[in-house]
Amino acid sequence: MTGPRTERGRLLLVLALAAAVTAFTATVPLLRGFFDLRVYYGTVHTWVHHGGLIYDYRVPGTQYGFTYPPFAAVLMLPLAVLGRNTAIAASLVVNAAALGVVLRILAGDHWRRYGWYRWALALCALALFEPLRDTFSFGQVNVVLLALVLTDAWLLASGRGRWAGAGIGLAAAVKLTPALFIGLLLLAGRRRAAAHATAVAVAVTALAAWVDPAASRFYWTRALWDTGRVGRLDYVSNQSLQGMLARLGETGRPLWATAVLLTLCVWAWRTRRAALAGDWTAAFALTGAAACLVSPITWVHHLVWLLPSFAVLLRSGHRRVAGALYAVLCTSVVWLWFDDASGVDGFLGSNLYTWITLGLLLGLPIGQRRAALPLARSTSAIAPAPSPASPTPTAVPDQSTSGAPDVAAATGAAEAAGRSLGRSPSSEPTGST
Repeated sequence: MTGPRTERGRLLLVLALAAAVTAFTATVPLLRGFFDLRVYYGTVHTWVHHGGLIYDYRVPGTQYGFTYPPFAAVLMLPLAVLGRNTAIAASLVVNAAALGVVLRILAGDHWRRYGWYRWALALCALALFEPLRDTFSFGQVNVVLLALVLTDAWLLASGRGRWAGAGIGLAAAVKLTPALFIGLLLLAGRRRAAAHATAVAVAVTALAAWVDPAASRFYWTRALWDTGRVGRLDYVSNQSLQGMLARLGETGRPLWATAVLLTLCVWAWRTRRAALAGDWTAAFALTGAAACLVSPITWVHHLVWLLPSFAVLLRSGHRRVAGALYAVLCTSVVWLWFDDASGVDGFLGSNLYTWITLGLLLGLPIGQRRAALPLARSTSAIAPAPSPASPTPTAVPDQSTSGAPDVAAATGAAEAAGRSLGRSPSSEPTGST
Protein backbone atom coordinates (compact mmCIF):
# COMPACT_ATOMS: atom_id res chain seq x y z
CA MET A 1 0.00 0.00 0.00
CA THR A 2 1.63 3.26 -1.12
CA GLY A 3 -0.92 5.93 -0.21
CA PRO A 4 -1.08 9.47 -1.57
CA ARG A 5 2.17 11.11 -2.62
CA THR A 6 1.23 14.78 -2.27
CA GLU A 7 1.02 16.69 1.01
CA ARG A 8 -2.55 17.66 0.24
CA GLY A 9 -3.54 14.06 -0.44
CA ARG A 10 -1.92 12.91 2.79
CA LEU A 11 -3.66 15.61 4.78
CA LEU A 12 -7.03 14.63 3.31
CA LEU A 13 -6.39 10.96 4.08
CA VAL A 14 -5.41 11.73 7.68
CA LEU A 15 -8.52 13.91 8.14
CA ALA A 16 -10.73 11.16 6.70
CA LEU A 17 -9.16 8.52 8.96
CA ALA A 18 -9.48 10.82 11.98
CA ALA A 19 -13.18 11.32 11.20
CA ALA A 20 -13.68 7.55 10.83
CA VAL A 21 -11.86 6.87 14.10
CA THR A 22 -13.94 9.51 15.88
CA ALA A 23 -17.17 8.02 14.51
CA PHE A 24 -16.10 4.53 15.53
CA THR A 25 -15.07 5.41 19.08
CA ALA A 26 -18.21 7.52 19.60
CA THR A 27 -20.68 4.87 18.44
CA VAL A 28 -19.35 1.29 18.54
CA PRO A 29 -17.56 0.92 21.89
CA LEU A 30 -19.26 2.05 25.07
CA LEU A 31 -17.44 5.00 26.62
CA ARG A 32 -16.51 4.38 30.25
CA GLY A 33 -17.39 7.75 31.76
CA PHE A 34 -14.06 8.05 33.62
CA PHE A 35 -15.39 5.53 36.13
CA ASP A 36 -12.03 4.57 37.63
CA LEU A 37 -11.06 8.22 37.93
CA ARG A 38 -14.28 8.67 39.91
CA VAL A 39 -13.02 5.95 42.25
CA TYR A 40 -9.66 7.70 42.70
CA TYR A 41 -11.24 11.12 43.06
CA GLY A 42 -13.90 10.04 45.54
CA THR A 43 -11.40 8.05 47.60
CA VAL A 44 -8.92 10.90 47.92
CA HIS A 45 -11.58 13.52 48.68
CA THR A 46 -13.22 11.30 51.31
CA TRP A 47 -9.83 10.54 52.85
CA VAL A 48 -8.52 14.12 52.91
CA HIS A 49 -11.59 16.27 53.40
CA HIS A 50 -13.96 14.04 55.36
CA GLY A 51 -11.65 11.86 57.43
CA GLY A 52 -12.86 8.67 55.77
CA LEU A 53 -10.84 5.51 55.26
CA ILE A 54 -9.23 4.79 51.89
CA TYR A 55 -10.72 1.33 51.45
CA ASP A 56 -14.19 2.13 52.78
CA TYR A 57 -15.19 4.48 49.97
CA ARG A 58 -17.57 3.17 47.29
CA VAL A 59 -18.74 4.95 44.16
CA PRO A 60 -22.40 5.81 44.91
CA GLY A 61 -24.72 3.10 43.65
CA THR A 62 -21.94 0.55 43.08
CA GLN A 63 -19.82 -1.90 45.02
CA TYR A 64 -16.57 -0.56 43.60
CA GLY A 65 -13.92 1.19 45.62
CA PHE A 66 -10.17 1.69 45.79
CA THR A 67 -8.19 -1.54 45.31
CA TYR A 68 -4.59 -0.37 44.79
CA PRO A 69 -1.82 -0.40 47.42
CA PRO A 70 -1.90 2.61 49.77
CA PHE A 71 1.01 4.34 48.02
CA ALA A 72 -1.22 4.79 44.97
CA ALA A 73 -3.60 6.88 47.09
CA VAL A 74 -0.68 8.93 48.40
CA LEU A 75 0.48 9.53 44.83
CA MET A 76 -3.02 10.69 43.89
CA LEU A 77 -3.26 13.26 46.68
CA PRO A 78 -3.17 16.19 44.16
CA LEU A 79 -6.72 15.17 43.21
CA ALA A 80 -7.80 16.55 46.59
CA VAL A 81 -7.34 20.14 45.40
CA LEU A 82 -8.94 19.67 41.97
CA GLY A 83 -12.52 19.91 40.84
CA ARG A 84 -14.02 16.91 39.05
CA ASN A 85 -13.78 18.36 35.54
CA THR A 86 -10.26 19.60 36.17
CA ALA A 87 -9.33 16.11 37.36
CA ILE A 88 -10.67 14.64 34.12
CA ALA A 89 -8.66 17.12 32.07
CA ALA A 90 -5.55 16.37 34.14
CA SER A 91 -6.05 12.63 33.61
CA LEU A 92 -6.22 13.08 29.85
CA VAL A 93 -3.10 15.26 29.82
CA VAL A 94 -1.10 12.87 32.00
CA ASN A 95 -2.14 9.84 29.94
CA ALA A 96 -1.32 11.64 26.69
CA ALA A 97 2.11 12.63 28.01
CA ALA A 98 2.77 9.07 29.19
CA LEU A 99 1.74 7.71 25.79
CA GLY A 100 4.18 10.13 24.19
CA VAL A 101 6.98 8.72 26.36
CA VAL A 102 5.99 5.16 25.44
CA LEU A 103 5.96 5.92 21.71
CA ARG A 104 9.23 7.83 21.93
CA ILE A 105 10.99 4.89 23.58
CA LEU A 106 9.49 2.25 21.30
CA ALA A 107 10.08 4.28 18.13
CA GLY A 108 13.75 4.88 18.81
CA ASP A 109 16.28 7.55 18.13
CA HIS A 110 15.32 8.27 14.52
CA TRP A 111 11.62 8.95 14.96
CA ARG A 112 11.83 12.36 13.28
CA ARG A 113 12.64 10.92 9.87
CA TYR A 114 9.17 9.37 9.58
CA GLY A 115 7.45 12.73 9.50
CA TRP A 116 4.04 13.92 10.54
CA TYR A 117 2.17 11.75 8.03
CA ARG A 118 3.27 8.36 9.32
CA TRP A 119 2.89 9.45 12.92
CA ALA A 120 -0.62 10.71 12.19
CA LEU A 121 -1.53 7.30 10.74
CA ALA A 122 -0.03 5.58 13.77
CA LEU A 123 -2.02 7.79 16.16
CA CYS A 124 -5.23 6.98 14.29
CA ALA A 125 -4.46 3.29 14.73
CA LEU A 126 -3.65 3.75 18.42
CA ALA A 127 -6.95 5.55 18.99
CA LEU A 128 -8.73 2.36 17.90
CA PHE A 129 -6.76 0.05 20.21
CA GLU A 130 -9.34 -1.07 22.77
CA PRO A 131 -7.00 -1.31 25.80
CA LEU A 132 -5.71 2.19 25.10
CA ARG A 133 -9.06 3.84 24.50
CA ASP A 134 -10.42 2.13 27.64
CA THR A 135 -7.46 3.43 29.63
CA PHE A 136 -8.26 6.99 28.56
CA SER A 137 -12.05 6.73 28.98
CA PHE A 138 -11.80 4.98 32.37
CA GLY A 139 -9.22 7.54 33.56
CA GLN A 140 -6.88 4.63 34.29
CA VAL A 141 -3.13 4.70 35.09
CA ASN A 142 -1.90 1.82 32.93
CA VAL A 143 -0.07 3.94 30.35
CA VAL A 144 1.73 5.86 33.09
CA LEU A 145 2.98 2.60 34.60
CA LEU A 146 4.04 1.35 31.16
CA ALA A 147 6.01 4.56 30.62
CA LEU A 148 7.79 4.10 33.97
CA VAL A 149 8.72 0.51 33.19
CA LEU A 150 9.86 1.22 29.62
CA THR A 151 12.06 4.03 30.90
CA ASP A 152 14.04 1.34 32.71
CA ALA A 153 14.16 -0.68 29.48
CA TRP A 154 15.62 2.36 27.72
CA LEU A 155 18.22 2.85 30.48
CA LEU A 156 19.31 -0.77 30.23
CA ALA A 157 19.50 -0.74 26.44
CA SER A 158 21.34 2.58 26.27
CA GLY A 159 24.15 1.57 28.60
CA ARG A 160 22.78 3.51 31.58
CA GLY A 161 21.83 0.41 33.56
CA ARG A 162 23.27 1.76 36.80
CA TRP A 163 20.28 4.14 36.96
CA ALA A 164 17.68 1.50 36.07
CA GLY A 165 15.10 0.11 38.49
CA ALA A 166 13.40 3.17 39.96
CA GLY A 167 10.62 3.19 37.35
CA ILE A 168 9.81 -0.47 37.93
CA GLY A 169 9.86 0.06 41.69
CA LEU A 170 7.41 2.95 41.51
CA ALA A 171 5.11 1.05 39.14
CA ALA A 172 5.14 -2.02 41.42
CA ALA A 173 4.20 0.15 44.41
CA VAL A 174 1.18 1.56 42.54
CA LYS A 175 0.03 -1.82 41.21
CA LEU A 176 1.39 -5.25 42.02
CA THR A 177 1.49 -6.62 38.47
CA PRO A 178 4.65 -4.68 37.39
CA ALA A 179 6.56 -6.43 40.20
CA LEU A 180 7.18 -9.24 37.68
CA PHE A 181 9.65 -6.91 35.97
CA ILE A 182 11.87 -7.21 39.04
CA GLY A 183 11.97 -10.91 38.22
CA LEU A 184 13.06 -9.98 34.69
CA LEU A 185 15.98 -7.98 36.09
CA LEU A 186 17.04 -10.97 38.22
CA LEU A 187 16.78 -13.35 35.26
CA ALA A 188 18.94 -10.98 33.23
CA GLY A 189 21.57 -10.84 35.96
CA ARG A 190 20.91 -7.15 36.60
CA ARG A 191 20.99 -7.48 40.37
CA ARG A 192 21.81 -3.84 40.94
CA ALA A 193 18.77 -2.70 38.98
CA ALA A 194 16.63 -5.31 40.76
CA ALA A 195 17.90 -4.02 44.10
CA HIS A 196 17.06 -0.44 43.07
CA ALA A 197 13.55 -1.46 42.05
CA THR A 198 12.97 -3.38 45.28
CA ALA A 199 14.39 -0.58 47.43
CA VAL A 200 12.19 2.04 45.75
CA ALA A 201 9.07 -0.12 46.06
CA VAL A 202 9.77 -0.84 49.74
CA ALA A 203 10.62 2.80 50.51
CA VAL A 204 7.47 4.31 49.02
CA THR A 205 5.34 1.53 50.52
CA ALA A 206 6.85 2.37 53.92
CA LEU A 207 6.06 6.03 53.25
CA ALA A 208 2.43 5.13 52.66
CA ALA A 209 2.41 3.07 55.87
CA TRP A 210 3.70 6.13 57.76
CA VAL A 211 1.04 8.36 56.19
CA ASP A 212 -1.84 5.99 56.97
CA PRO A 213 -0.89 2.94 59.07
CA ALA A 214 -4.46 1.63 59.29
CA ALA A 215 -4.93 1.63 55.52
CA SER A 216 -1.65 -0.20 54.97
CA ARG A 217 -2.47 -2.79 57.59
CA PHE A 218 -5.91 -3.39 56.07
CA TYR A 219 -4.59 -3.65 52.52
CA TRP A 220 -1.71 -6.04 53.15
CA THR A 221 -3.60 -8.31 55.54
CA ARG A 222 -7.11 -8.33 54.04
CA ALA A 223 -7.84 -6.38 50.84
CA LEU A 224 -4.93 -7.87 48.87
CA TRP A 225 -6.34 -11.38 49.23
CA ASP A 226 -9.96 -10.51 48.46
CA THR A 227 -10.38 -10.62 44.67
CA GLY A 228 -14.10 -10.04 45.15
CA ARG A 229 -13.35 -6.38 45.88
CA VAL A 230 -12.13 -5.94 42.31
CA GLY A 231 -14.96 -7.58 40.38
CA ARG A 232 -16.24 -10.92 39.10
CA LEU A 233 -13.53 -13.29 37.96
CA ASP A 234 -15.73 -14.63 35.14
CA TYR A 235 -16.57 -11.17 33.78
CA VAL A 236 -15.71 -11.17 30.08
CA SER A 237 -13.35 -8.21 30.48
CA ASN A 238 -11.08 -10.36 32.65
CA GLN A 239 -8.70 -11.66 29.99
CA SER A 240 -6.30 -13.50 32.31
CA LEU A 241 -5.83 -17.24 32.76
CA GLN A 242 -7.95 -16.99 35.90
CA GLY A 243 -10.71 -15.28 33.95
CA MET A 244 -10.66 -17.97 31.27
CA LEU A 245 -10.88 -20.75 33.87
CA ALA A 246 -13.66 -18.93 35.74
CA ARG A 247 -15.75 -18.72 32.55
CA LEU A 248 -15.32 -22.48 32.26
CA GLY A 249 -16.64 -22.86 35.80
CA GLU A 250 -13.22 -23.93 37.10
CA THR A 251 -12.66 -21.77 40.16
CA GLY A 252 -10.32 -24.09 42.06
CA ARG A 253 -6.95 -22.58 42.91
CA PRO A 254 -4.81 -25.71 42.17
CA LEU A 255 -5.65 -25.66 38.45
CA TRP A 256 -5.04 -21.92 38.20
CA ALA A 257 -1.79 -22.22 40.15
CA THR A 258 -0.61 -24.94 37.77
CA ALA A 259 -1.41 -22.80 34.74
CA VAL A 260 0.42 -19.84 36.31
CA LEU A 261 3.47 -21.97 37.11
CA LEU A 262 3.69 -23.29 33.54
CA THR A 263 3.28 -19.76 32.17
CA LEU A 264 6.04 -18.43 34.41
CA CYS A 265 8.36 -21.25 33.33
CA VAL A 266 7.85 -20.33 29.67
CA TRP A 267 8.30 -16.65 30.50
CA ALA A 268 11.52 -17.24 32.42
CA TRP A 269 13.01 -19.35 29.61
CA ARG A 270 12.14 -16.99 26.78
CA THR A 271 12.83 -13.78 28.70
CA ARG A 272 16.27 -14.91 29.83
CA ARG A 273 17.16 -15.75 26.23
CA ALA A 274 16.02 -12.31 25.09
CA ALA A 275 17.89 -10.51 27.86
CA LEU A 276 21.11 -12.45 27.29
CA ALA A 277 20.89 -11.52 23.61
CA GLY A 278 20.57 -7.86 24.60
CA ASP A 279 17.04 -7.67 23.19
CA TRP A 280 15.53 -5.61 25.98
CA THR A 281 12.42 -4.66 24.03
CA ALA A 282 11.47 -8.32 23.60
CA ALA A 283 12.37 -9.12 27.22
CA PHE A 284 10.09 -6.36 28.51
CA ALA A 285 7.37 -7.26 25.99
CA LEU A 286 7.39 -10.90 27.11
CA THR A 287 7.21 -9.84 30.74
CA GLY A 288 4.25 -7.58 30.06
CA ALA A 289 2.41 -10.41 28.31
CA ALA A 290 3.19 -12.88 31.11
CA ALA A 291 2.04 -10.39 33.76
CA CYS A 292 -1.32 -10.06 32.00
CA LEU A 293 -1.72 -13.84 31.93
CA VAL A 294 -0.78 -14.68 35.52
CA SER A 295 -2.57 -11.79 37.23
CA PRO A 296 -5.88 -12.97 38.74
CA ILE A 297 -7.59 -9.95 37.18
CA THR A 298 -6.56 -8.55 33.79
CA TRP A 299 -9.21 -6.21 32.52
CA VAL A 300 -9.07 -5.32 28.85
CA HIS A 301 -7.52 -1.93 29.61
CA HIS A 302 -4.57 -3.70 31.27
CA LEU A 303 -3.57 -5.06 27.87
CA VAL A 304 -1.73 -1.84 27.05
CA TRP A 305 1.20 -3.94 28.29
CA LEU A 306 1.05 -5.65 24.88
CA LEU A 307 2.11 -2.51 22.98
CA PRO A 308 5.86 -3.38 23.18
CA SER A 309 5.06 -6.76 21.60
CA PHE A 310 3.73 -5.04 18.49
CA ALA A 311 6.89 -2.96 18.28
CA VAL A 312 8.90 -6.20 18.34
CA LEU A 313 6.73 -7.79 15.64
CA LEU A 314 7.13 -4.77 13.36
CA ARG A 315 10.89 -4.61 13.80
CA SER A 316 11.31 -8.29 13.08
CA GLY A 317 9.42 -7.98 9.81
CA HIS A 318 6.14 -9.61 10.90
CA ARG A 319 3.98 -6.72 9.74
CA ARG A 320 0.98 -8.77 8.65
CA VAL A 321 0.88 -10.70 11.92
CA ALA A 322 1.16 -7.46 13.88
CA GLY A 323 -1.58 -5.83 11.81
CA ALA A 324 -3.95 -8.78 12.14
CA LEU A 325 -3.53 -9.17 15.91
CA TYR A 326 -3.74 -5.44 16.44
CA ALA A 327 -6.94 -5.24 14.39
CA VAL A 328 -8.56 -7.93 16.55
CA LEU A 329 -7.65 -5.97 19.68
CA CYS A 330 -9.45 -2.95 18.20
CA THR A 331 -12.78 -4.66 17.65
CA SER A 332 -14.22 -5.21 21.16
CA VAL A 333 -15.06 -8.67 19.84
CA VAL A 334 -14.91 -10.42 23.23
CA TRP A 335 -18.02 -8.50 24.28
CA LEU A 336 -20.10 -10.59 21.88
CA TRP A 337 -19.99 -13.24 24.63
CA PHE A 338 -20.87 -10.88 27.47
CA ASP A 339 -24.15 -12.65 28.26
CA ASP A 340 -23.16 -16.25 27.49
CA ALA A 341 -19.63 -17.64 27.16
CA SER A 342 -20.67 -21.28 27.05
CA GLY A 343 -19.92 -23.73 24.27
CA VAL A 344 -16.91 -23.99 21.99
CA ASP A 345 -17.55 -20.59 20.43
CA GLY A 346 -17.78 -19.01 23.87
CA PHE A 347 -14.57 -20.68 25.02
CA LEU A 348 -12.68 -19.48 21.95
CA GLY A 349 -14.35 -16.10 21.44
CA SER A 350 -14.73 -14.78 24.97
CA ASN A 351 -11.05 -15.50 25.62
CA LEU A 352 -9.74 -14.20 22.30
CA TYR A 353 -7.53 -11.53 23.86
CA THR A 354 -6.11 -14.16 26.23
CA TRP A 355 -5.23 -16.35 23.25
CA ILE A 356 -3.46 -13.40 21.61
CA THR A 357 -1.49 -12.70 24.78
CA LEU A 358 -0.55 -16.36 25.12
CA GLY A 359 0.49 -16.50 21.46
CA LEU A 360 2.73 -13.47 21.93
CA LEU A 361 4.36 -15.07 24.97
CA LEU A 362 5.04 -18.29 23.03
CA GLY A 363 5.92 -16.90 19.60
CA LEU A 364 7.28 -13.37 19.92
CA PRO A 365 10.58 -13.12 18.00
CA ILE A 366 13.57 -12.61 20.27
CA GLY A 367 17.25 -11.99 19.79
CA GLN A 368 16.91 -8.86 17.62
CA ARG A 369 19.76 -7.34 19.60
CA ARG A 370 20.51 -4.32 17.47
CA ALA A 371 16.82 -3.75 16.78
CA ALA A 372 15.78 -4.07 20.38
CA LEU A 373 15.91 -0.39 21.20
CA PRO A 374 17.44 1.96 18.66
CA LEU A 375 18.61 4.20 21.49
CA ALA A 376 21.10 1.48 22.41
CA ARG A 377 24.68 2.51 21.77
CA SER A 378 25.92 0.85 18.65
CA THR A 379 28.68 1.39 16.14
CA SER A 380 26.83 -0.46 13.43
CA ALA A 381 25.53 1.30 10.36
CA ILE A 382 22.19 3.06 10.35
CA ALA A 383 19.88 2.24 7.49
CA PRO A 384 19.17 5.27 5.29
CA ALA A 385 15.90 7.05 5.90
CA PRO A 386 13.10 5.80 3.66
CA SER A 387 11.30 8.13 1.37
CA PRO A 388 7.76 9.00 2.48
CA ALA A 389 6.29 6.59 -0.07
CA SER A 390 8.59 3.68 0.67
CA PRO A 391 8.07 1.13 3.46
CA THR A 392 10.15 1.00 6.61
CA PRO A 393 13.18 -1.29 6.07
CA THR A 394 13.06 -4.61 7.89
CA ALA A 395 15.53 -4.98 10.73
CA VAL A 396 18.33 -7.48 10.21
CA PRO A 397 20.97 -8.70 12.68
CA ASP A 398 23.77 -6.25 13.51
CA GLN A 399 21.90 -3.35 11.97
CA SER A 400 20.22 -0.57 13.90
CA THR A 401 16.66 0.31 13.03
CA SER A 402 14.33 2.97 14.20
CA GLY A 403 11.42 0.69 15.01
CA ALA A 404 8.99 3.47 14.21
CA PRO A 405 5.40 2.49 13.53
CA ASP A 406 4.93 0.71 10.24
CA VAL A 407 2.44 2.64 8.17
CA ALA A 408 1.04 -0.28 6.24
CA ALA A 409 0.41 -2.27 9.40
CA ALA A 410 -1.02 0.72 11.23
CA THR A 411 -3.30 1.67 8.37
CA GLY A 412 -4.37 -1.95 7.84
CA ALA A 413 -5.19 -2.29 11.52
CA ALA A 414 -7.13 0.95 11.47
CA GLU A 415 -9.14 -0.04 8.40
CA ALA A 416 -9.85 -3.52 9.70
CA ALA A 417 -10.94 -2.22 13.07
CA GLY A 418 -13.00 0.50 11.48
CA ARG A 419 -14.92 -2.08 9.47
CA SER A 420 -15.55 -4.24 12.52
CA LEU A 421 -18.82 -3.89 14.37
CA GLY A 422 -17.85 -5.11 17.82
CA ARG A 423 -20.74 -5.34 20.29
CA SER A 424 -21.10 -2.50 22.75
CA PRO A 425 -20.16 -3.89 26.16
CA SER A 426 -22.23 -3.64 29.25
CA SER A 427 -22.17 -0.46 31.24
CA GLU A 428 -20.99 -2.49 34.23
CA PRO A 429 -17.60 -1.10 35.23
CA THR A 430 -14.61 -3.41 35.40
CA GLY A 431 -13.39 -2.23 38.76
CA SER A 432 -10.59 0.13 39.61
CA THR A 433 -7.59 -2.13 39.02
